[in-house]
Amino acid sequence: MTELQILSIVIFLVTMFAIMTERVHRSVAALSGAVLLVIFRVLTAKQGIEAVDFNTIGVLMGMMLFVAVVKQSGIFEYIAIKSAKLSRGRPWIIMVVFMFITAVLSAFLDNVTTVLLVGPMTIAVTGILELNPIPFLMTQIMSSNIGGTATLIGDPPNIMIGSAANFSFIDFITNTGATVLVVLCLFVILFYFIYGRHLKVSTDKMEKIMRLDEKKAIKSRSLMVKSIIIMIAVVLAFMFHDTIQMESSMIALTAAVIMLLIGKQDPEDIILSVEWSTILFFIGLFVVVGGLKDTGVIQMLANGLLGITKGHQIITMVVILWISAVVSGFLDNIPFVATMIPLILTMQSSGMVVEPLWWALSLGACLGGNGTLVGASANVVLSDISKKNGYPITFAYYLKRGFPLMIVSISIATVFLIIKFN
Repeated sequence: MTELQILSIVIFLVTMFAIMTERVHRSVAALSGAVLLVIFRVLTAKQGIEAVDFNTIGVLMGMMLFVAVVKQSGIFEYIAIKSAKLSRGRPWIIMVVFMFITAVLSAFLDNVTTVLLVGPMTIAVTGILELNPIPFLMTQIMSSNIGGTATLIGDPPNIMIGSAANFSFIDFITNTGATVLVVLCLFVILFYFIYGRHLKVSTDKMEKIMRLDEKKAIKSRSLMVKSIIIMIAVVLAFMFHDTIQMESSMIALTAAVIMLLIGKQDPEDIILSVEWSTILFFIGLFVVVGGLKDTGVIQMLANGLLGITKGHQIITMVVILWISAVVSGFLDNIPFVATMIPLILTMQSSGMVVEPLWWALSLGACLGGNGTLVGASANVVLSDISKKNGYPITFAYYLKRGFPLMIVSISIATVFLIIKFN
């Protein structure tokens, strides 16, 4: 190993340790790693900039700005109240409906944004029914990660994979969507036996739900109508981005600009509401992984993995799927995917057909987030909401239910991938 390779590995490992232990804010850790690579001349400043995937950054920024405007209309609160009323106040039906709402929203919005919208509403509804909200929040955590797996924009790892592999919105729907649908339906059945059959409330409590007025949740009817129209246009644009010859980042940023222009919201408030720390985290992370790539460490790892699997496509695919799932259950899946992307690209340059590996990485990293309480950002955010309302979700409680269910979902994904690519 050369001195530069050793330096890139050390900086990468120190950065990952800082991110995992949260002793340093993850954005600060990633940016520090990027700066160290340049200071120690592992990378030049130009190489660092070139390592950043600006298509991914553009999609994240665009969708964050877009959602920040749309949520001001009250549309998400309206959907939650209307759904609870359509369920006639029956707790099991509410649980299932909220699972599907969370999954669908997570397929088109950032998972964290989705749970920030649905979580407080769930607390309110279960409060009226005088039920423990933890079972409802548990199902929403998992539905969020499942739904986010289905589309190009549903989860940051998918945005990164789509950009690197040049996959379209339709590619994700056809390759991960079927697995997601099966997993979600199976989880509904499993959750009935885990939680559903124990949910019972009196008629008077159900009637309280029916007295809620969803119309009061609408803050701006005009903005809601505009939001619905633009959301439909955005989804169609993502679906047909090859035909209209627009990159995903330009679609997201165009939608954001349109909503900023027609939304009549304070632009400064909207811009400040973007999770800039997340954007900086991604930028720093791309540079840190770029250090491994430019020094040849990624090439060494790719050769090592190919040596273990003997270059067998199906075996490599299954190994990547399960490693991704287990690792993403305990670590943030974003750094892991950022590391795996150049590794798969290196395998591709050696002549290997890597399409199955991309889908294995996507399914493993996204569904693996359901394994533990720290497996995905949505898990942490929703558990914090629960704790602040007096209902703490412990790591052990979640692990007992989440990890076996994650294994079930990855097993389904394994079968799906083997049948599709064998």
